[in-house]
Amino acid sequence: MSLFTDMSHINVRGGDGGAGCMSFRREAFVPKGGPDGGDGGNGGSVIVQTDPQLSSLIDYRYKHHFKAERGTHGQGARKRGRDGNDLILRVPLGTVIRELDPETQTPLYEIADLTQPGESVVVAPGGVGGRGNIHFVTSVRRAPAFAEKGEPALDHWIELEMKLMADVALVGMPSVGKSSLIARISAARPKVADYPFTTLIPNLGVVRTRDGRSFVAADVPGLIEGASEGKGLGHQFLRHIERTALILHLVDLTGGYEERDPVQDYHTINAELAAYAAELAERPQIVVANKCDMPDTDVAVEVLREEVEREGKRLFVISAVTGEGIEELVSYTARKVAELRAQAAKETEAQATDLGEVWARRRARRDRTITVTREDGHAWRVSGTDIERMVVQTDWENDEAIDYLQHRFQRLKLEDMLVKAGCVAGDEVRILGYAFDFEQSGQDAPEQGSAGDSADDDADVREEQVAEPELVELDDVFEEGE
Repeated sequence: MSLFTDMSHINVRGGDGGAGCMSFRREAFVPKGGPDGGDGGNGGSVIVQTDPQLSSLIDYRYKHHFKAERGTHGQGARKRGRDGNDLILRVPLGTVIRELDPETQTPLYEIADLTQPGESVVVAPGGVGGRGNIHFVTSVRRAPAFAEKGEPALDHWIELEMKLMADVALVGMPSVGKSSLIARISAARPKVADYPFTTLIPNLGVVRTRDGRSFVAADVPGLIEGASEGKGLGHQFLRHIERTALILHLVDLTGGYEERDPVQDYHTINAELAAYAAELAERPQIVVANKCDMPDTDVAVEVLREEVEREGKRLFVISAVTGEGIEELVSYTARKVAELRAQAAKETEAQATDLGEVWARRRARRDRTITVTREDGHAWRVSGTDIERMVVQTDWENDEAIDYLQHRFQRLKLEDMLVKAGCVAGDEVRILGYAFDFEQSGQDAPEQGSAGDSADDDADVREEQVAEPELVELDDVFEEGE
C-alpha cells in the first residue's frame, strides 16, 4: 500500500549565476584590443509542475532539499557562460504552494494554486549571471577593468499542500456509511468496518451513470464536533472538501452506537464546515439519509426531511448496503455536477490568466522594493532583492567596480531614501554583510563618489509615504548602459 501524503515542507534553491568575464582582445597587430569579456550564465530555476498521474506528495516525504544547476562563468572573446538546467518538481493536481517563514515555518503568503494539468510556477529563480566588461564601456570609460560576479541564488522554504481534485465530497460523522456508499457507486474499495475512523485517508472513486455521465467522488474521513479546530482528523482532511463543487452530506438515520440525533448530526457537520471555511456554508449540498434498511427509521426520515427542506436542500433516502435509492441519487448528482462544471468553466474562461506570468510580476514587484529600517540609534539597514543583487555582484577588490556601484546607488536615489527615513551624516548604512558611513552630499556641490550623488533624471523612482520602515518601489533602472 502506498503512503498518502498531502502536505510537505521543502527547501528550494535556484542555481547560482556564473561570473562575468573581465577580458580584452589579444590579437596579432591589435596591441590595444577593446574589452571582450562574456556574460556569466544564469542559474537554473526550481519549477513546480502538476502531473495528473500523481495522487500524493509522497516524493517529498523524506527528501526536503532541492537545488537547480548553477550557471557557468563567462569567457573571453564574448563567450557567454552556459545557463544552468532547471529542476522540475512534479506534484499532483490541486497543489497549493505557500512561502514559509524560515524561523517559525508558518505560511507567509500563497505563491500559487495549481489546478490544471501541466500548470507550473517558478518557486526558486536562478541567480542572474554577472555581466562581462563589454557592458561597462562609456564615452569616458573606454577600457573597464571590471566585471560583475554571478548572483548567488537564495534558498527558502515552501509548503506544498495537496487538496483533492474531486467533483463531490462525501462528508458526515464517523461510521455513517461514506465508505460503503463510495464502494457501492464506484470501483473504489476503501476499508469498511463497524467502528469509527475506519477511513484514515481520503478515497477517490469515479462514478458513472447509465446515460454516460461521470463524476469523481471523494470519501473524506469522518468529522466530529470541533473538527474545524483540529479535533479528530479535522484539519488533516477538511482541506480536501474546499475544491469540491458539490457536497454529499451523509446522515446515519439510526444515530449509530452512540444513538445520536440525526438532525443534530446534520447541524453539527454544517457548523464545522462553515467554521473551517465560510464559503463551504454556501457550497451546493445534497443531504443523504443512509441506513433506511434498518427498522424504526421512518420517523427519523420525516423529521430530517422537514429540517432539510426548510433550508431549501434536497434529501435522498438510501441504503448503501441494499442499494435502495442509490440509482436515483447518483443520477441526480451527475446532473448537478454537470451544471456546476459548466458554470465553473464559464467563470474560469472569463478569469483566465497565465499563472506563471502573474507570479513573475508579483515577484518582480517585491524584488524592486527597497526597505530602509533603523537597526539601532545610528545604524540603518537597506534591504531589497534588486539592490542586494547589485551589492553581491560587485567585486569589492576592484576600485572601478565599487565606483560603478556608487553610481547605481545615485540612480536609485538611495541618499534621498535614507534622509527621508532619518539617516544623518556619520550614521552607518548596512546592506547584507557590508557597512558604509553615510555622507550626505550638498545640494550645490556633491562630493565625488558619495552614495548620495545627484540621481540621473531617467531613473524613475516612486516613493510611498510610510513612517518606518521606508518602502520605495523602483522601476527597472538596472539594465542601463553607462
